[in-house]
Amino acid sequence: MASSPQYYTRTAQILHWLMAIIFIAAWMIGFYSGNFLSYENDGSFKGDVITLHKNIATTIIFLVVIRLFWRYTHPVPQLPETMSPAMKTFAHIGHLALYLILLAMPITGCLYSWSAGHPAPVLYLFNIPQLIGENPEVTAIVKPLHIYISWIAGFLVVGHLLAALKHHFIDKDNVLRSMTRQR
Repeated sequence: MASSPQYYTRTAQILHWLMAIIFIAAWMIGFYSGNFLSYENDGSFKGDVITLHKNIATTIIFLVVIRLFWRYTHPVPQLPETMSPAMKTFAHIGHLALYLILLAMPITGCLYSWSAGHPAPVLYLFNIPQLIGENPEVTAIVKPLHIYISWIAGFLVVGHLLAALKHHFIDKDNVLRSMTRQR
């Protein structure tokens, strides 16, 4: 049996950091537009900011699918032997939760957009085909769901970052380096 690689592939690293940048940008733009802008005073600006948010955030759907395919077709580094079995289990659950939430966020965002009668654009290039029509009852469900999921996602990403920093600075193992370096 082949030994586990020491580092993630360059493709996995690029997908990881690209998704991190996109998620953080989309999250911050969504937070800003949802909490500091209103349609009453600056409606067209808020609309432009939300459109930017959607154009960036929808790319995550495609990147998660690509990343999952890549992840399951390429070997990944093993977690450090110094980690307890319980911590390894928590790490795997945390990664699974991140993947699930990174799918749930843009899916609920698309449902929110469509149910409110708006498109779900991708990088100003095309719209994701509308799967549902305008429906205020669906909007009443998916809008708060999208917001709650965004907070859960934010906490998961912060936890992921803190765990990576702990591995690097306290445990002094190879976990963070495996996602930033090659041989």
